[in-house]
Amino acid sequence: MEYQRLGSSDLKVSALCLGTMTFGEQNTEAEAHTQLNYAISRGVNFIDTAEMYPVAPRAETVHRTESYIGSWLKHQPREKLIVATKIAGPSRGFTWIRGTPRINREHITAAVDASLRRLNTDYIDLYQIHWPDRYVPMFGSTSYDVTQEREATSVAEQLQALAEQVQAGKVRHIGLSNETPWGVAEFVRCAEQLGLPKIVSVQNAYHLLNRTFESGLAETCHHTGVGLLAYSPLAFGWLTGKYSVNTQAQGRITLFPNFGQRYAKVNVPAATSEYLRIAQEANLTPATLALAFARTRSFTNSVIVGATTLTQLKENLDSAAVLLPKEVLEKIEAVHRIYPNPAP
Repeated sequence: MEYQRLGSSDLKVSALCLGTMTFGEQNTEAEAHTQLNYAISRGVNFIDTAEMYPVAPRAETVHRTESYIGSWLKHQPREKLIVATKIAGPSRGFTWIRGTPRINREHITAAVDASLRRLNTDYIDLYQIHWPDRYVPMFGSTSYDVTQEREATSVAEQLQALAEQVQAGKVRHIGLSNETPWGVAEFVRCAEQLGLPKIVSVQNAYHLLNRTFESGLAETCHHTGVGLLAYSPLAFGWLTGKYSVNTQAQGRITLFPNFGQRYAKVNVPAATSEYLRIAQEANLTPATLALAFARTRSFTNSVIVGATTLTQLKENLDSAAVLLPKEVLEKIEAVHRIYPNPAP
């Protein structure tokens, strides 16, 4: 397993990060612990979660993922692990998370303290804003609509509240998720102007069916020293090929159809079919092709992989040793030109 510095921080994270959004919904606590033990045995030192997990989010299971990790973490050498979690943003109807979640001082303080309790730890290595407090198009919506603007906590106020958590020793570094180029640039600008902690990472979707990060965020992150944590590298299972074989195959797309609407786009099946062909010609599994591609981009610091079975997790972690030949990369680019970002 390779390790890379996360943005401008002092954290050295494994090239693959264990995503945990299935813990508590599709995986039991015992299965979660088995996955965690196996991932660590394979060199993973980076674990990502969120206060709203598991997915799909609901009142009956909210916070369960952090609790499952916490019951495991208290028996581990904490200093050898990098644990990341996230605070939920507003306007997604999750009223069971602090009533109406916001990214302000009151909510950040409450959310950090609650995550620390559930995770059984004294500090969080990377604390991320799960999605912006302000309006932005996301989760399948791609067009900015100025009429959707709403009152939001200023970036400066958010940073000041996060700085208090860093100063208190509860958080080591801060990051963003589901952000835009303007958002990343504004958080960096405000931090520099006000002498506050700088974001070190942004966790956004990045995979063969959604390479929109490359157009604006890649440049922004390069010049600001912010690393990408690539989530959904297998596009909710599409890039494993299982939905090409059986549209009703078991997975998050069929279990939670309202949570994967960004993949219900007209060119997703056709583009996926081409990437499956490339994988077959290269004698690789589709998942290995997709993960190796995301992992080896210049802007990627770590790729977040999740699984419901150890067999899936093993295949995902095995991909860490794969480098795609030039001819395979050229074939990928040819498909991308025909089907650019079918699932943004």
